[in-house]
Amino acid sequence: MQTVQWNRRWWSERYHWSDAGDQWSEPWGDPERQWWGCLWPRICSFLPTEQILEIGPGFGRWTQFLLPQCERLTAVDLTERCVTACRRRFDGKRFACHQNDGRSLDMIPDSSIDLAFSFDSLVHVESDVIATYLHQLSAKLTPNGVGILHHSNLGAYRRQFWFRKVPLVRSLVKRHRGDSCQTHGRTFSVTAARFDQLADETGLKCISQELINWKSELLTDCISIFTPTGSAWSTANRLRQNPHFMAEAAAIRNAPAMVDCAVAAEPTMAAQGGWFRYPQAA
Repeated sequence: MQTVQWNRRWWSERYHWSDAGDQWSEPWGDPERQWWGCLWPRICSFLPTEQILEIGPGFGRWTQFLLPQCERLTAVDLTERCVTACRRRFDGKRFACHQNDGRSLDMIPDSSIDLAFSFDSLVHVESDVIATYLHQLSAKLTPNGVGILHHSNLGAYRRQFWFRKVPLVRSLVKRHRGDSCQTHGRTFSVTAARFDQLADETGLKCISQELINWKSELLTDCISIFTPTGSAWSTANRLRQNPHFMAEAAAIRNAPAMVDCAVAAEPTMAAQGGWFRYPQAA
């Protein structure tokens, strides 16, 4: 299990951070291409806004793009190393970064957050941490606030990874199946369905969930967008399976110019029915 303690040790002591985490954007080319070609089209309905909360910013890979989209951004991370890096990089009146225990949002005032965001961070936490964050976000979000969390869906494939419990078999499978047997740090205790259930139990409502592949054919990840029940954004949950997320990344990487990134991703998204749109209720 990838406990809070495991995550703290890994991101504080074992991960090098030599490139500020930008290596994770390599399939898209770089963080800027990933932001404008992949993330921006998925979340632009909710930006710009006043108050943003970012959970698990690392060294600020997404913070640099979120900050111009709000009046104030507050980030929380469980590692002192990341908090120090973000404070050094984004120090100013419009930005604050706090170290937490990997679960708590006590430093955030209730009913103050218009957009809660986390991408490529909470995929590494177990369902108890997801549940704790959702419970707190139900109080921290404004009545029309929105949460966008990227989390694991690996639990949907638990049976396919039975070999991980047998060391000898695990090594043989890895040798023959390569990336198709890698978990990429995702957790088995989280699925899209479990996330939807946890949100509902805390008075939040998922309005879309996009199941995506991550360096494999399996839909091991999910981008869930949710809002308080009764908010202007509230609508029936739309669940989409997108097995072409990495093909989209390749198209963005190969786009001739930065301005072409979102356009390059459109063909793969068109095959899925186009980008989700989120009209507010009157």
